[in-house]
Amino acid sequence: MKNVSLADYDHVDRAVLPIGTDYPPGQLLDWHEHRRAQFLYGVTGVMIVDTPEGTWTVPPERAVLIPATTRHRVRMDGVSTRSLYVEPDAVPWWPATCTVVDVPPLLRELLVAAVEFEADYSLSGRAGCVVALLLHEIAARAPLPFHVAIPAAPDLAVICRAYLAAPDAGITNADWAARTAMSERAFTRRFRAQTGESPAAWRTRARLLAAVPLLRTASVTEVSGRLGYASPAALTAAFTRAFGLPPSRFSTTPLGAGPS
Repeated sequence: MKNVSLADYDHVDRAVLPIGTDYPPGQLLDWHEHRRAQFLYGVTGVMIVDTPEGTWTVPPERAVLIPATTRHRVRMDGVSTRSLYVEPDAVPWWPATCTVVDVPPLLRELLVAAVEFEADYSLSGRAGCVVALLLHEIAARAPLPFHVAIPAAPDLAVICRAYLAAPDAGITNADWAARTAMSERAFTRRFRAQTGESPAAWRTRARLLAAVPLLRTASVTEVSGRLGYASPAALTAAFTRAFGLPPSRFSTTPLGAGPS
């Protein structure tokens, strides 16, 4: 099914409902939750999924597994999706938090085929076999590190979300500590306890994640300058170290080119 509302079909007696949706540029799906678990795959574009616990950046040709009843919002940047909405008891292995995964060719083609099915597709025919194979393929996917944690403390969460909206290479631990009226040492200890990493490491990952949507319309050279890296090589080294792939893999613009 394509461009239909889940609410209109959630009652259908199928453990998996495949739905494809085309979104206008810049679409924001504000805070909401689904009774079912969701496998959200972007055929095109970049998605940014927020929950109260973290932010997940989903590059092109990747997907995010969203647990059932997880409150979330999604920012769509040129995205056409292929989603599966799955009854929780059908996937006891589903992760407890959002998880970004790769989508290899077989899984991609199964998703493309599945969204053409009617809501009440035959469980014993081809459609039922495709859906069963989809769940096997999703269960085999390994998590990718395209996320940062958001602290539970409201004051720290505000600082982190502001940084995600406008990453600044000049921000220091001392700057953040001053905003919370804490010593730098106490702030760093508190931040690490809530996120599992130091403020500096968190900001580094946040800046690298910010590169992913920028690379849709800008070159690696341009993105490195906008994010405060000394050179494209410096951005490439940091990005590859964090994510296992160079930023050029996500760019549609030649290295030295920018918009004309």
